[in-house]
Amino acid sequence: MHGFESHTFLVRVDAVTLAAPRATFVDDLEFLIARGVRPIVVASQPELAREYVRAINRHGNVAVGLCGSDAALLPAASSDSLGAVQTRILTTLLDAGYVPVIEPTALNLAGEAIDVNADDVAAAIAAATEARRAIFFSEAGGVVDPASAQLISELTPAEALVLADRDDFEAALRQTVRAAAHGVRGGVGAAQIVDGRVAHAAIVEFLTACHLGTQVTGGVFVATA
Repeated sequence: MHGFESHTFLVRVDAVTLAAPRATFVDDLEFLIARGVRPIVVASQPELAREYVRAINRHGNVAVGLCGSDAALLPAASSDSLGAVQTRILTTLLDAGYVPVIEPTALNLAGEAIDVNADDVAAAIAAATEARRAIFFSEAGGVVDPASAQLISELTPAEALVLADRDDFEAALRQTVRAAAHGVRGGVGAAQIVDGRVAHAAIVEFLTACHLGTQVTGGVFVATA
């Protein structure tokens, strides 16, 4: 854990992880919090964010739900893009020992809440809070090389953006890969795409060199599992 204490750790969660019968994500959060890591959770849908708040608070009263309108956290630059993340509310909650759980909504110029892509929200918040790691839960479990049918364990941001433009990848995975690359280019230490249903996936990806899925970093090589 040395070097990760007091650093932000962001997870973009999904519905299948919460519904998995042996999901360990909430336990993983407790483990990381006890060791000084500062988690932020971004949910793929607004109602799912509320479900995660309830699930986390059944273990300990630390989860606080936020939407993009709260303290103007997520201003919308346009109908489909975000402005500069306002991190003050996040810092206040993290400093007090709470876990922000964020809905993928933004505040537009008319003062209305609009839906935005959760992957984009995760990448923007991870970069704005200088997250040491960002994890994107995905049923795909990572990026599979179309040529070899092997899981790609590591990508540079440039390689990830090339793959995100391929038509033979499922649209949701392309969006996640693109967001992971943008997060790393924005200053995030590394971004992982992993199946959240795998036991202790968050801890393994955060604390070890072993990748259960695909990691996007500033490295210069592509490796397969």
